[in-house]
Amino acid sequence: MPESPFENLEPRAVWAHFATLCAIPRPSRHEAALRAHLVEWAAALGLEAEVDAVGNLVLRKPASPGCAGRPGVVLQGHLDMVCQKNAGTLHDFHADPLRPTLRDGWLIAENTTLGADNGIGVALALAALEDDALVHPPLEVLLTVNEEAGMDGARGLAADSLAGQCLINLDTEEWGHFYLGCAGGLDVEARRACRVEPLPAHLRAWRLEVSGLLGGHSGIDIHLGRGNAIRLLVEGLTELAGLTDARLVALEGGSTRNAIPREAWAVIALPAGATDRLHEVVVRKSAEWRQRFAGVDDGVSIACQSIEPIEPVALARADQAALLAFLGDAPNGVHTMSQAFLGVVETSDNLGVIRLEEGTCRATFLVRSQRDGEAVALGEAIVHHAAAHGLEAEASGQYPGWTPNPDSPLLALCQRAYAREFGGTARPQVIHAGLECGLLAASHPGLDMISFGPDIRGAHAPGERVEIASVARCWTLLKAVLAELARPEGGCV
Repeated sequence: MPESPFENLEPRAVWAHFATLCAIPRPSRHEAALRAHLVEWAAALGLEAEVDAVGNLVLRKPASPGCAGRPGVVLQGHLDMVCQKNAGTLHDFHADPLRPTLRDGWLIAENTTLGADNGIGVALALAALEDDALVHPPLEVLLTVNEEAGMDGARGLAADSLAGQCLINLDTEEWGHFYLGCAGGLDVEARRACRVEPLPAHLRAWRLEVSGLLGGHSGIDIHLGRGNAIRLLVEGLTELAGLTDARLVALEGGSTRNAIPREAWAVIALPAGATDRLHEVVVRKSAEWRQRFAGVDDGVSIACQSIEPIEPVALARADQAALLAFLGDAPNGVHTMSQAFLGVVETSDNLGVIRLEEGTCRATFLVRSQRDGEAVALGEAIVHHAAAHGLEAEASGQYPGWTPNPDSPLLALCQRAYAREFGGTARPQVIHAGLECGLLAASHPGLDMISFGPDIRGAHAPGERVEIASVARCWTLLKAVLAELARPEGGCV
C-alpha cells in the first residue's frame, strides 16, 4: 500500500487534521458529515461543541491555567471547499476522498482542487484546540458553512454567538502578510427565455470546445490576465456566425461563479458547405489566443468535432445574436486598481457560469470590490447591460467588505510575535477576495480582527497546492500569538 503523503509532515497534529478533511467530502452545502465527525471528536476531548441554526460549528476550550481572566480569542475558518476537476477526471466530490501528493515541498492535488482553501486554516484551529501544551486565553473556534457559495454561515451567525474580543481568520493564502481588509461582493444572474426554431435536416452538428486554461480564484487571480473560457468560446462563435449561418443548439461553460472558467463548449449546426469556414476559425483563434496568452495561459485550446444528429431545433437567429452580443460585451475582469494598496485590485467581476437549458440561458457573475458602493454600481451596470440586450437580470447576495484598521491592537500584537519568531515585519495588506470578516464585523462590531495563512497557490482550480514549510511557520506564529494574548499585558483590547 503506498505511503500516505501526510506520513512524515510537520507539524503532525495540523497535517493529521488536514488528512481527515481530505478524507471526508465537504462541498459547499454538504458539510454535515464533516461537522458530525468534529462534534464527536470534540466530545472525546471534553470540548464544548455547539451547532447553530444555520449549521455553523462553534467549539470552545477553557483558558490555560492562570489565563482565565484574559479576553477570549476566536479562531475562524470555513468547512466547505470549492470543487473543481479537470475534464475527464473521475472524481465525485460528494463521495470520494481527495488524493493529494507531495512535490518539491508542496502538497498538491493533480487534477482536482485540494481544499487547502480553507482546510489548512481549519486544521490549524483544530490543532490549537487539541494541544494541551499550548498557552492561550479562552478559545473559541468558529467553523462556518457554505462560505464558497454564498457565505450563508457567516451571514446567518447570531449576534451573541461569540464571546471572544478578538478574532484570527485563517483563510488567507500568502505567508508573510497580515490581512486587515477584504473585498465585499454580490452576485448577478442574467437570463433570457429564448425562442427556438426547427432546423433543416441537411445541417451538420458540431461540438466546439475551449479548454486547457488555468482558471483560478476569481478574486485573487483575476489580475493575472488568464483566459475566461466562456468569453473565448463566445468570441469564436461570434466570428463564426459572421461568416456562416451557424445555429446555436447548446451552450455551457464554467461550474462556479467564484472560479475563472477553464472550459466551455457549444453545439452548433452548420450547412455542409460551411465546414471549411469552421476549421478556418478554429485554426485562426488558436493562433490568436496562443499569442494573446503567451506566458499566461499557454495551454489554451479550441477544437471542433463532428457529432451525431441532434435535436432538430436551435435558438432563433435574433435570440442567438442578442445572447452572443450580451456575453461578448458584458463586463468581465479587472475594472479598477486600488490607490491605497499597490498591486491590489479594487473592483472586478467574473463571468463564471453559463447554461443554456430548455431554451433558457442563464449567466452568473460574481462582482467584488474593496468599496461596497463600487460593487453595487458595477452590479447595476451588468443589470443594465443585460436589459439592453433583452435579458432579465438581478443582483443578490451582497456581502460587505472588511474595512482595514491600521491601528488595530491585534495587528500590533501579531507584529511583535512575528518579529520575535521570524525577524522582520509582516506587511499589512488587503485581499481582493471575500473573507467572512466583513459579515462578522457586522454581527459582532466589537471584534478586533486579523487574518493570516500559509502559501497556497491555484485555489479554486485543479492543481491547487500548499507549501508545507509555510504551514509550519503558520503554526509557530499561531502558538506565539495565542501565548502573547494569554499574558496579562498582552491582550488585544
